[in-house]
Amino acid sequence: MTAFIATYPPLGQVTRLQDPAVQFHAVLEVPHKLAAASPWQLALWYSNCDEGEWTEAEFSPDAPDTHPIDLHKAEEASARLYFTTKLAVHGSLRFTVKFRQWAGDYEWQWVRNEQGSDDGVVTIEQKPIRDGDPGDLSDLIRFLNRDLKWQSHMSQSPGTRLWSVEAGVDKAKEDESTFVKVPLGVPWGEFLRWFALVRPWTPWLAPRQGKSVSDFELDKDALLCSFLSPKGRHMVFLGMSGVDDVTTLFRSGDDGRLMLHIRNDNLEPTTGTVLVAVGDDFESTIASVIYHARTLVAATNASAAQTGTKITAECDVSPQWYESWYDGLGYCTWNALGQNLTEGKVLKALDTLADNKINISSLIIDDNWQDIDYRGDDQWQHGWNDFEAEPKAFPRGLKALVSDIRAEHKNIERIAVWHALLGYWAGLAPDGPLAKRYKTVQLLREDAEKGLLPIGGKITVVAREDVQTFYSDFYRFLSASGIDGVKTDGQYMIDTFVSPADRRSLIPAYLDAWTLASLRHFQGRVISCMSLAPPIVFQSQLPRGGRPPFVLRNSDDYFPDEPDSHPWHVWANAHTALLTQHLNVLPDWDMFQTVHDYAAFHAVARCVSGGPVHITDVPGKHDVALIEQMVGVTPRGKTVVLRPGVLGRTLDAYTGYQDPALLKVGAYHGRAAEGTSIVAVFNVSARPLTDIIPLAQFPGVVASGRYVVRAHGSGKVTPPLDVGGAASMLTASLGPRGADILCAYPLHTVKSRTRGDLLLASLGLVGKMTGCAAVLRTVYEVRENGRMLVDVTLKALGVLGVYISVLPELSIEDDFMVTIQGQPIPPRTVTVNKGDKHVLDVDIETAWKEMGLQSGWANEVEVKVYFALEKK
Repeated sequence: MTAFIATYPPLGQVTRLQDPAVQFHAVLEVPHKLAAASPWQLALWYSNCDEGEWTEAEFSPDAPDTHPIDLHKAEEASARLYFTTKLAVHGSLRFTVKFRQWAGDYEWQWVRNEQGSDDGVVTIEQKPIRDGDPGDLSDLIRFLNRDLKWQSHMSQSPGTRLWSVEAGVDKAKEDESTFVKVPLGVPWGEFLRWFALVRPWTPWLAPRQGKSVSDFELDKDALLCSFLSPKGRHMVFLGMSGVDDVTTLFRSGDDGRLMLHIRNDNLEPTTGTVLVAVGDDFESTIASVIYHARTLVAATNASAAQTGTKITAECDVSPQWYESWYDGLGYCTWNALGQNLTEGKVLKALDTLADNKINISSLIIDDNWQDIDYRGDDQWQHGWNDFEAEPKAFPRGLKALVSDIRAEHKNIERIAVWHALLGYWAGLAPDGPLAKRYKTVQLLREDAEKGLLPIGGKITVVAREDVQTFYSDFYRFLSASGIDGVKTDGQYMIDTFVSPADRRSLIPAYLDAWTLASLRHFQGRVISCMSLAPPIVFQSQLPRGGRPPFVLRNSDDYFPDEPDSHPWHVWANAHTALLTQHLNVLPDWDMFQTVHDYAAFHAVARCVSGGPVHITDVPGKHDVALIEQMVGVTPRGKTVVLRPGVLGRTLDAYTGYQDPALLKVGAYHGRAAEGTSIVAVFNVSARPLTDIIPLAQFPGVVASGRYVVRAHGSGKVTPPLDVGGAASMLTASLGPRGADILCAYPLHTVKSRTRGDLLLASLGLVGKMTGCAAVLRTVYEVRENGRMLVDVTLKALGVLGVYISVLPELSIEDDFMVTIQGQPIPPRTVTVNKGDKHVLDVDIETAWKEMGLQSGWANEVEVKVYFALEKK
């Protein structure tokens, strides 16, 4: 039988609700011929989690005015049927669904067998967690190790409780770190779901999920773990690094036990520290441990600065406007031009972009521009010779290339180059000019996961005494050559040094010197790459201290030729962002190619991420239409990316990669309660999927608010919806490689004597994936002459959409006037949206060009839409 069922509350997940009267919704998708043959019957099979007895409740067909609103059409061969039932839930409930055709002798089909959907769980909120609640950590963690020391702290995140846990560890030897494994206990005694960010390889973090105590097994060390209790509450663990030269991570033990894995590089006995928080809200609970970790690291850094063990200086850095670095469309040479990089290839690629009218504003000249020694068999054994570019591939030098680029491509404002933190993948060439100019040391490093080691396992690097001078000289050379940014890769290698003495000495020295030099010479225009190793996270990325955020690569690389890597790439980024959104960084979800089977999939991900957007197209292979959906052109002619103000991250941390559910990534743009909520949906599976998404799940929506939701891909706009109302469920359906962006826009209500309540919303630039991020401000005003004014200020040109509930009653010719910068625009540039009769389209870009407008001193455009408030 070919069928698919989506439910809300969802199967396979744990849903925490406030109202014990739970409305269950189900959408059944079956082939048209089966839908027409006979009615279908659905039943909810449920059990109170405390009692264990299973009971059946029959679904009824849902009424058209209350069933979920379809934002996407069903597969052409399928029909959708809608069902609902209501149950009173006390405490918690486990459920599944069975279904069959009503007529004939058809047997019941179980959704677990048909599509692999596990049971769903519903919990009803009890008394919310407060900081002063009774009970200690030992009441919440079964078998809590009595050898550990723990104490409670005031949490900086509301609705959470916080503890620190310490485990003693012996001192390190001169050339050998001390490692210990320490049992902690079983979170909650038992848990329904678990989530972890593990280290699949030293440079990166990646998600792992599970569904019970019995399947809690970490294949790699974890930096962060979270456990969901039977009551729907979260317990988050964060292992501290960067304090007293100790790294504390997590492993799994027997019977659901959480284990500590501690590395001590200190020559004194010390402690490994874990922060633990519990809360009702997942993100608030993560925030609790992150905020306290920042406090601990700040205290450590302050102490190190006073004792002279940390490189500090009065930094001659002036504040900068970062739009050109963060918001401009970027181009990276890596996947586009390959590893045999030359001056000619770079210039040809830029000429091709210009020929296709793709106006990038930043360029990254990636790996293989440097002068390296080519020793050994591959790049992991090559060392760096000198600052100047590779003489054969760049015979005129770096400065000449940069000068030509700036002369021929005025749109390119920023040019960055790639380099590894230690110079190149194998550090410095042992006999090269740089090794002779600066004091160096040869170190052993280990890279057991990949075996990517230099010749003999030893790497030549600049010694601690010269590392600050080295970075200052290098970045001064780059700056003099016209370079104004860097992508600093391979940072994880400092966490592969074997000797504890080298780790104590060089990890902080390199990170401090790099940070200081990048601020001084490039005002923080850097991309930190392969740097999600715990010592780097806590020392370089967590602290604030007045330093501007820098761009951080958020996941492993984009691999265009590995089909299975693409859905996982977006999945990993969305989950890693649960942590990185709290760091002093802007997460970068990596470059991608616009001509590719997964091009639109990646484009949606980059737009909702809130980070920069870099393309790496092969010259001449560009999807200009896709690029135009990601960017906008400002009144001054600059191409900008429309980044949401709140970073994108997964909304379902405990949902597994193999579960039959869409990946949902939430973001937000604008002021609280007045901005636009964004949910991007992705199908990471190999089959079509449908999901039911409640409006209440959209980030930042207000319980008392009313909204319209628009799907970018289909262009469909919902009727006005009340959060939590009977008709506030949305159905999203995507095929393999499918992705879309859903935006919930708050409605502004205006009273009309003759028309009743008018509902209005500014939809931003409707042709852009995150067009809501083009809106700088919207003002609604009732004028004295009885006309309504919607005044929208935008950062880019395009087609502005305005939702007007009474638009079908109005005449564009008789009832509207629209101006740009105070001047009436051509009437033909104002139309009713083809996808929805309640949306007015204002083609600002066409009007701007036809009217010959100039931006003047402002880098924004003001659009005023006037229309008759009352009937004539």
